[in-house]
Amino acid sequence: MTSTSRIAIVGAGPGGLVCARILQNHGIGVTVLEREVGPAARSQGGTLDIQAPTGQVALRVAGLFDQFLALSRPEGQEVRMMDRNAAMVRHFIPDPKDTAAPEIDRGQLRALLMDSLIPGTVRWNHCVETTTALPDGAVRLDFTNGSSELFDLVVGADGAWSRVRPALTHAEPAYSGVTFVEIHFDHIDHRHPDLAQLIGQGTLTAKAGRLSLIAQRNSNAHVRVYIAFRGPLDWNTGLDPDDTEALRARLLKMYQGWDESLLAMIRLNEGPYINRPIFVLPIPQTWQRVPGITLLGDAAHLMPPAGVGANLALLDGAELAQAVIDHPTIEDALAAYEAVMLARSLSEAQRTAEMLAVLMPDTDSTEPLFPTIRGT
Repeated sequence: MTSTSRIAIVGAGPGGLVCARILQNHGIGVTVLEREVGPAARSQGGTLDIQAPTGQVALRVAGLFDQFLALSRPEGQEVRMMDRNAAMVRHFIPDPKDTAAPEIDRGQLRALLMDSLIPGTVRWNHCVETTTALPDGAVRLDFTNGSSELFDLVVGADGAWSRVRPALTHAEPAYSGVTFVEIHFDHIDHRHPDLAQLIGQGTLTAKAGRLSLIAQRNSNAHVRVYIAFRGPLDWNTGLDPDDTEALRARLLKMYQGWDESLLAMIRLNEGPYINRPIFVLPIPQTWQRVPGITLLGDAAHLMPPAGVGANLALLDGAELAQAVIDHPTIEDALAAYEAVMLARSLSEAQRTAEMLAVLMPDTDSTEPLFPTIRGT
């Protein structure tokens, strides 16, 4: 592996970018291919808790840990858990010096990683259509614009609907039975002080049976709320996705009987309701080695949103880069990387599936069920 190596990372998310950063730190050439037209093409999502045993390990290897800490919000580790009557069930207040899992906006983390790369590393507006392993060991990427390019190593870091994964496995994401409907509030401290006080500095989760409300504070007084429930994929059949009032009425009917302080999150939302059904990959997720191709993050092990996805992607990216650095051939590196990554992802996939079953049971019970959190 040299500065002229033909390595392609498909997808400019945290896992792919940290992998590219570590490779470049060791003089190894890499190209990141991203289908978006530019870094500001869309919102990068909400807040992430970057955990000491996983995501933080990757940022330390990448030499970016101090910059991460400067951007992170330790106070965002606060956790409030309530029942549907807004009665506090558990409350964790972190120590101001607690760095076990400080929060950072996904967009801030992506910008930190992007800015650490050699200019021109990310090639925007490159959407992969197919990935093909060739008999000579090379890998061909065909793009939707009709062009093609050959590489010695292709890393699929392109998320749930990966265009690299089909080269390794026929597995496809399946609906988990749980849907999140996303809403947001800007300048919440001034515009909605009662909600701001209810939510606190971190994450508020209120639940009863198959229904939950999850509110997360981001930076700059921005809050994202996820109206989460177990139900059919077509729960909104017959409604216009752009008809905010009709969607609000249906959601309020679903949450009938909840405390008005919690229902205010549904009543006062700013902007549209964004439907986000949760998909997962089958367990176990594995494949037979294909020369020159591997996966990381959600492309390799799509799981329920239980606070591990971005952290595992970061750790995958760091470990893959280190394997390429440490081994004499690409195949040696991929064999070593996948042996560790696939075993870890199996364990985490089983754990998060069990957690989802507890947090979002298929029951109408109003008793709130929460996993144990540190400090409670």
